[in-house]
Amino acid sequence: MINLPNLLALMRVGLAPLMLWLLIDRANPIFDGLHVSWLDYLAALVFVIASVTDFFDGFIARSWNQKTVLGAILDPLADKMLILAASLGLIMIDRASIWAVYIILTREFFITGLRVMAVSEGKDIAASMAGKIKTVVQMIAIGFLTMNWPYGTALLWFSVAITLYSGFEYILGYSKKAIK
Repeated sequence: MINLPNLLALMRVGLAPLMLWLLIDRANPIFDGLHVSWLDYLAALVFVIASVTDFFDGFIARSWNQKTVLGAILDPLADKMLILAASLGLIMIDRASIWAVYIILTREFFITGLRVMAVSEGKDIAASMAGKIKTVVQMIAIGFLTMNWPYGTALLWFSVAITLYSGFEYILGYSKKAIK
C-alpha cells in the first residue's frame, strides 16, 4: 500500500543517487563555473532533505496509524541506500575511510536482512534507542564529511562504534523473539 510514509521512503530512494552524483561527477560540464564547494553544499542539502524524510516517514506512520509491511521493509532499505550512496561518494572523493564504511555497511545490510526476515515471520524488531542514536551519528558524520568540516573522520569512527553496538542489540532482540 502506498501512503505518505511510503512515498517519503521512496523519495529517499530517489535522493540517494542524486547525492552520489553530486559527490562523484564533479567534472561534469553541467557544473562548469561552479566552485567545488557548491557541489558539497548541494550534496549536503540533498542529504539533509533525505535525512528529514527518514524522521517524518516513521513519525507519520506511527502517529497516523499508517504502518504497512511495505513500509517496514522499504524504510530501512531506503535508509541503507542513502548511507550507501553517501559512503561510496565520500570514499571516491577521499573523505571517508573505506574500512569504516565497510564495517558500517556490513552491519547495516546484515541487520536489514535480519529485520526483513523477522517481518516475514510476523515478528517486529523495533528500532532500539542505540539504533536511533546510530542513525543520527551516522548522518551527522556524513554531513561533516560532505561539507569537509573538521572532526568528520572522528565522527565517522564514533558512528562505527555505535553501529556495532546497536547491531549486537538487534541480534539479541531477534534471538529473544526467535526463542519464543
